[in-house]
Amino acid sequence: MQKRKLGGSGLEVSALGLGCMGLSFGYGPAAEKGQAIALIRAAVDQGVTFFDTAEIYGPFTNEALLGEALAPVRDRVVIATKFGFELPQPDGKQVLNSRPAHIRQAVEGSLKRLRIERIDLLYQHRVDPEVPIEEVAGTVKQLIQEGKVKHFGLSEAGAQTIRRAHAVQPVAALQSEYSLWWREPEREILPTLAELGIGFVPFSPLGKGFLTGAINESTTFDSTDFRNLVPRFSAEARRANQALVTVLGQIAQQKGVTPAQIALAWLLAQQPWIVPIPGTTQRHRLEENLGAAAMTLTESELRNIDSALSAIEVEGARYPAHLQRNVGR
Repeated sequence: MQKRKLGGSGLEVSALGLGCMGLSFGYGPAAEKGQAIALIRAAVDQGVTFFDTAEIYGPFTNEALLGEALAPVRDRVVIATKFGFELPQPDGKQVLNSRPAHIRQAVEGSLKRLRIERIDLLYQHRVDPEVPIEEVAGTVKQLIQEGKVKHFGLSEAGAQTIRRAHAVQPVAALQSEYSLWWREPEREILPTLAELGIGFVPFSPLGKGFLTGAINESTTFDSTDFRNLVPRFSAEARRANQALVTVLGQIAQQKGVTPAQIALAWLLAQQPWIVPIPGTTQRHRLEENLGAAAMTLTESELRNIDSALSAIEVEGARYPAHLQRNVGR
């Protein structure tokens, strides 16, 4: 597995990381613990050194799972987690809280669950409009000085927030959605990151599974699956968006690979400081995804992909309205 550095931070990780949320939360019932640990350790064996979690995933259970799975190989991996919510909320609502005292409380909990002495990369999960970003960055700066955190990150933050935070404590990475069916970061976010020397960690690089070709308009999701709430996953939107997957499948067939591998290789080709974190609960999907890191798309192939997909307009919002309010601040 090739390595990449997240911007100018010096934080070196595998070219593809593993997003661990879906093992515990978000996409239906949690994976069986033994199988989840086996999958995480299989990723390590295949060269993955970058693992992503958050206290809200579960809540708390995903961090504990990752802590147990990675304990034997702690010195070989980079663990990223996130703070920023008031937990737990019995009704499942997302209540933002990035007050300094709460950040410290969250970090102490994460350290215990992850079984580590220092968090390699600590993200603010969502920007809290009630707390100035300078105060958040300043708190994380203190935690870095205390040795409890190594690098600071933001998630789903807008360009001006990134600049303000970076002025207080250098931001190592931004984590936000980016893929062949959500390219909005190209407008303002990617130029900002390039200017400031900040790495980019795209989540949902496979469009929450849609770009794999395994989902169509007749697919039904478990009642606990987050995609039931996403406008882009309504049956009508899936029907309309199938055109994108069809074209992606044709391109993949020509190259003798899978649509997922094309989607990941395309992301890797955009910038050397981009590190996608596809998630999966299945061993064969893990191996398929990691195969993309060994692929090279030529300039001609990249132009053909852009040309073929530029004529297709993706239908449906990527978040329901109540969650959309928390992004791009």
